[in-house]
Amino acid sequence: METLTNWLIEAGLSEETIEILKQYGLLVIVLVIAWLVNWVGKKYILHLVAKMVKRSRTSWDDALLKRRVFHRLSHLAPAILIYLTAPLVFYDMETAQANMKLAAIVYMILAGLLVLDAFLNSAVDVSRNYEFFKKTPILGFAQVIKIILAIVSAIIVLGLITDKDPSKIIAGFGAMTAVLLLIFKDAILGLVAGIQLSANNMVHIGDWIAMPKYGADGDVIDITLTTVKVQNWDKTISTIPAYSLISDSFKNWRGMSESGGRRIKRSINIDMSTARFCDKPMLEKFRRIQYITDYINEKKREIDEHNKAANVDDTELVNGRRMTNIGTFRAYVVAYLKHHPKIHKEMTFLVRQLAPTETGLPIEIYVFSNDQVWANYEAIQADIFDHILAVIPEFGLRVFQNPTGSDFQQLLSKN
Repeated sequence: METLTNWLIEAGLSEETIEILKQYGLLVIVLVIAWLVNWVGKKYILHLVAKMVKRSRTSWDDALLKRRVFHRLSHLAPAILIYLTAPLVFYDMETAQANMKLAAIVYMILAGLLVLDAFLNSAVDVSRNYEFFKKTPILGFAQVIKIILAIVSAIIVLGLITDKDPSKIIAGFGAMTAVLLLIFKDAILGLVAGIQLSANNMVHIGDWIAMPKYGADGDVIDITLTTVKVQNWDKTISTIPAYSLISDSFKNWRGMSESGGRRIKRSINIDMSTARFCDKPMLEKFRRIQYITDYINEKKREIDEHNKAANVDDTELVNGRRMTNIGTFRAYVVAYLKHHPKIHKEMTFLVRQLAPTETGLPIEIYVFSNDQVWANYEAIQADIFDHILAVIPEFGLRVFQNPTGSDFQQLLSKN
């Protein structure tokens, strides 16, 4: 340094100029060293850390690596170096020394904020591996923490730059409460919604929800501070404002998923003109149907005893009690479903007759399948109704159907 100083003096530069050049030369050297420290850290140290993480059996360090926590943490090393060397670089320039320290501190605060942001992201990733946190909108709470950290960091940086007490800056923000509420309206509503959704156990990631107002019908794939993402069954994504799940109504199918069954509720309309009393040939035919053999025998015995006790004249079918083909058909459907291996026997089980309409007499099947997988459920339902539609004519019944073009064509051909 003395040799350099003497050479500069011989070159005709003043001592004051030489001192300034020396200090700024040292600044350049420090910045180069800081850059080298950062480069070495990322090139070798981070590479070594990545190898250690891949060898470990835990998952949390993989999340830290994936979210670049270590990468962002490496930015603190050059900032600390610059802060510590500021007194050596500007040893007789207090203002420049203070500015150098201030720049290093601001950089460290911003780097620290990025590290915390990445750490929170990795914490969210790890939490999704645990069943408890799957039921909590953890991402929304993480976003709230990020906003708070960003605000606190901004206040501290602003206080350092303006050399003012942070409490006075906060007081200034207090006067802008209305503006802040307007800016962060969605975030505040989302926070309130997240707390209510979590406290009331209303919706979790993985739930099947339906909200026609927003065109949503599918699985919840993400819950953030302001939005809920739903992947519809056609693989499109619907985004719902989080607060709408509190203010509007939606359907959550979680109860069905947890129940162990999935409802089958469908009716077949019977042509009422085909309903009739059962005569002896019909009863003999029905008795040969294995599912209802016992039913026919028991019902026949019960009706015969009743009619005999009531001294009924059985020469006319309308006298006393009689079995009907439609009642026997319902008994067959009940027996068929009870023997079906895919029908849940412990849940609601109904085969009922609804009020007659202009389209016939509805026979409604209200049962639950024990397989909730959509494709399997549809196959089970189709299999059941394929069989029922095919067996209806065996009971002397006909499914109601409005006339079609072929029906009119057949009438014309007969005429």
